[in-house]
Amino acid sequence: MSHFADHLVVMLTRRLGVFRYSARAIALVWATSRALTVGLALATLVAGALPAVAAWLGQLIVDAVVAARTLEHAQNGAELWPVLRFVLFEALVIALMAAAQRGLSVQQALLRVLLGQKVNLMILDKAQRLSLAQFEDAEFYDKLTLARREASTRPLALVIKTFGLIQHAISLASFAVLLVHFSPWALVLLVVGALPVFFAEAKFSGDAFRLFRRRAPEARMQAYLETTLAREDSVKEVKLFGLGPLFLKRYRAIFTKLYAEDRRLTLRRDGWGFLLGLLGTLAFYLAYTWVVVETINGRLTLGEMTMYLLVFKQGQTAVSASLTAISGMFDDNLYLSNLYAYLEQPVPAEQGTLCAGCRPGDGIRFEDVSFYYPGATKAAIAHIDLHVEPGQSLALVGTNGSGKTTLIKLLTRLYTPASGRILLDGSDLAEWDIDALRRRVGVIFQDFLRYQLSAGENIGVGDAVTFEDEARWREAARLGMADEFIGGLEQGYRTQLGRWFKGGRELSGGQWQKIALARAYMRRDADILVLDEPTAAMDAAAEAQVFEHFRRHAEGKMTILISHRFSTVRSADHIVVLEHGHITERGSHETLLAAQGRYAELFELQARGYR
Repeated sequence: MSHFADHLVVMLTRRLGVFRYSARAIALVWATSRALTVGLALATLVAGALPAVAAWLGQLIVDAVVAARTLEHAQNGAELWPVLRFVLFEALVIALMAAAQRGLSVQQALLRVLLGQKVNLMILDKAQRLSLAQFEDAEFYDKLTLARREASTRPLALVIKTFGLIQHAISLASFAVLLVHFSPWALVLLVVGALPVFFAEAKFSGDAFRLFRRRAPEARMQAYLETTLAREDSVKEVKLFGLGPLFLKRYRAIFTKLYAEDRRLTLRRDGWGFLLGLLGTLAFYLAYTWVVVETINGRLTLGEMTMYLLVFKQGQTAVSASLTAISGMFDDNLYLSNLYAYLEQPVPAEQGTLCAGCRPGDGIRFEDVSFYYPGATKAAIAHIDLHVEPGQSLALVGTNGSGKTTLIKLLTRLYTPASGRILLDGSDLAEWDIDALRRRVGVIFQDFLRYQLSAGENIGVGDAVTFEDEARWREAARLGMADEFIGGLEQGYRTQLGRWFKGGRELSGGQWQKIALARAYMRRDADILVLDEPTAAMDAAAEAQVFEHFRRHAEGKMTILISHRFSTVRSADHIVVLEHGHITERGSHETLLAAQGRYAELFELQARGYR
């Protein structure tokens, strides 16, 4: 018994501690719509107070009917009006109760839509302020998944339960006023009968939350497999490699495991709920017997008997609903902890304010820069020193994983160096205003996005400020050599691209790359142009033409090129060879060939393919 009491104290302490999110949820609902929140509170007040009034009126009706039947002159109708008056009042109360319940339903439905949108916007807004490294952290991604799955509905659910609890508390207070005239012990019996179910619900709510939180990685994998099997950009490989049965088998295996856990929890929860609920039923029938005996013994009128039975039944329902609401509020608080754990995730401070460097024209400098990916013990790049002046071009060469793209992500402040510093025009990148810095950079990554937007908007995303400027689309498309094929599309720059939406047109790999190249030219003020494998999907003739355009447009700018094709690399002013995150060679094409090092070896290997 002592062990059970200790366990009960610990459980209640934990549950009270987690209710700290209730006030935040109410504040969130209030900020969403003050009018609807006030309306919800008023409807709750009315819905809570009127059931006891209806029960009291029921007693008056029964007693008035009995009194009328005992009078000899009842047949002349003189005693009908007092009875009918109570009936009329009760009808009015029932109508008000129905109106209050309807008001609750309408306002909850409206708040559900508004609040769901508000919380989703909070989640997405937070995502825009997180660092790339945080998105690449699996544990943090689990937090994001948990926050998105149910947190958009939980704040309102918590507030509805809070108002429901207030409603039931008002009802119980009014019932208590009536029951205490019968016996204070009736109140004790009312509460004790509902407690076992409450403790069972509280325990299983905690179990359900821990189960939900623990299996976030499996749920995320299941969602990934579902997406892979149903997306147009992956289905061709799935079909070609015969991956459908394999992925479906894995998908079913995850579902089977999760379902088995859900089934065990559901059976235990409802089984114990049924057994403990019988105790509540027993408490009601003890009270029922008590009231009937008191009526037979003449201590209660028929009207009082009717009222007390109704009050006890409704009171028991209100107690049970109150305790269930408290358990549900605990459950909702647990899920809200996921939302606020995500929303309160520290965001790297963007403290830079510079819009110009202290030494204009100095260009880009990497000074002893090193970087580690989250959780990695080996540096992705180490002790990198580079200098690119305006008007110069730099080519980065190396095998996959040598650190080439990492350098670009550091230059654009998607990552922050672990040590060393990167300067632009003599000032540390950390001191630059992030928007001012990125306006100076036009970049296309190898894994660029293929937006399910129009052709023009696919180019316009390169500069959010001029996103809808069609003149800029056309200019950027001309520089990226995408204007010719876009002009041949059914609706030109207004043609929907991709297959997600009706009438969408799919492009070839080379055409998508030209779209991405045009995207990099959208920023007129960009004096740093970065191309990461920009022509991998193009044929040799198209590649030569693209780079001829690029060289003409890039005069006076700093250009950084990453490519495995030495026909494009050889024309760069400086070539840097990276291996395992270190610079192993640097120089012009001719000097690197003469050095007979790794660059010369790679060049010769590629040249053999053309002989």
